[in-house]
Amino acid sequence: MLPCDTFPYFGINLKEYIMKKVLSLVLAAVMLMGIITLSGCGAKDSNTIRIGGIGPLTGGAAAYGNAVKNGAEIALEEINALDELSFDFEFKFEDDEHSPEKADNAYNALRDWEMHILLGTVTTTPCLAVAPKTFAERVFTITPSASSPEVIEGKDNVFQVCFSDPGQGTASAKYIAENAMATKIAVIYKNDDAYSTGIYEAFKAEAERLDLEIVSTTTFTTDTASDFSVQIGDAKANGAELVFLPIYYEPASLILSQAKSADYAPVFFGVDGMDGILSLKGFDKSLAEGVHLLTPFSADSEDAKIKSFVTKYQEKHGEIPNQFAADAYDAMYAIYEAVKKSGVTPDMSAEDMCDKLSEAMTQIQINGLTGAGSALTWNEKGEVSKAPMAVVIKDGVYVGK
Repeated sequence: MLPCDTFPYFGINLKEYIMKKVLSLVLAAVMLMGIITLSGCGAKDSNTIRIGGIGPLTGGAAAYGNAVKNGAEIALEEINALDELSFDFEFKFEDDEHSPEKADNAYNALRDWEMHILLGTVTTTPCLAVAPKTFAERVFTITPSASSPEVIEGKDNVFQVCFSDPGQGTASAKYIAENAMATKIAVIYKNDDAYSTGIYEAFKAEAERLDLEIVSTTTFTTDTASDFSVQIGDAKANGAELVFLPIYYEPASLILSQAKSADYAPVFFGVDGMDGILSLKGFDKSLAEGVHLLTPFSADSEDAKIKSFVTKYQEKHGEIPNQFAADAYDAMYAIYEAVKKSGVTPDMSAEDMCDKLSEAMTQIQINGLTGAGSALTWNEKGEVSKAPMAVVIKDGVYVGK
């Protein structure tokens, strides 16, 4: 008679058989988990520097976020193709719908992804919510287009690629005065938006210094950004020959449409937030004929680098890039130069990279797409130095002046 721990007829020890089977199953499970980890969801290459991006891909400000994402991706493809470093860069972009709360969620998701560097956020109000966290947690941050001085104020690791709000307001007033564009000016701005109010305040101060007469100042809020009859009526009644619009393109498009309905045809002058109006779905481009913008980028430039970028962008996305795409392109190259200058490597944490990259930013310069041909440099406050330029919309395209 065989022992009870053997199989009849085969003489196999039952305990040994079970132990071997269990061990083989455990080993198989471990190997399977390893395969999933290497090839599956959320896998990260240990030899890449991970750059996170935050901005509106949907909602009313989507033209800005998509332009930034697209411009950054083109730059990163070029940078990785240079093969000058022993590692590559990886980019992941999260949608914040131009909402501070969703920008915060996007930031947390990117931290879970273990990003090293943040490109963003794209618009000012969400950036004001996220920048204090990147400062506290020591994540190097460069925003292509959030322009409020508060974004970088007191934060040694946060840098801007765009002009600051005061810079845009001051430069706009100077341009209007130097070119004798009007003797009477109206301003329509959004009083619950840091971007709009910041530009307006600087414009007002410079206009007073230059003896420009502001005959009408009216405002609106998020809740009232659909009917501009009162604002247009006030500007028209006070004989304003030029209307300054330090606002984003969506309300600007409504103002242009409603001004035409009111038979009011002043010169309209905007800033970088209006760049994108020509790509707004359903917008009649003829309404923007003659609109002036102060912007750091002109897609019709004969500069070889700009022409190459515009061609790549059109081939990939079927449209002409705006200055947000160009600012994002320059931001990626600034990151690249700072990484090279600082000597940071992918095995370092975001916190370990932060101070090195922040110091390097004040030592580099790039010849980018923005800045009218001037080199871009940064000071210790995080401010960019570059030259502005003006464009006018003619026949549905931006034309440099």
